[in-house]
Amino acid sequence: MKIKLAIIYGIVIWFLTYVLSSILNPIFTDNLPDINIVVPIIIIIVTGFFGILYIRNIEENEVIEGFTVGVIFIIIDVICDYVFLILPKHYTIMIRNYPMHILSMTIITLLITTFLGYLAQMNIDLK
Repeated sequence: MKIKLAIIYGIVIWFLTYVLSSILNPIFTDNLPDINIVVPIIIIIVTGFFGILYIRNIEENEVIEGFTVGVIFIIIDVICDYVFLILPKHYTIMIRNYPMHILSMTIITLLITTFLGYLAQMNIDLK
């Protein structure tokens, strides 16, 4: 387990999710006012990218490592939300419906990182 790398990637994932959702949310809110799909899509893309970067250097127990790094990403997200958004009372799109954000982020992150770990253990020969 590369705990330092997982923490760094978790912070980067949180930061990119926050910045990208702040930039892209007004575009989608104006065009689709009843649908909030921006944050989950950004979480999927950013977590997938950094999950691949993390898991590609792991040689054994990839599924367990993927699940573990997913849990670390979730813990980092909750800590960063609390420190940077909830305590200073800076309410963004992610904090307006916080229980739904936590639930969807947890499910998406664990599925992505565990699945990446599963794929990393497979020998795939693309011709």
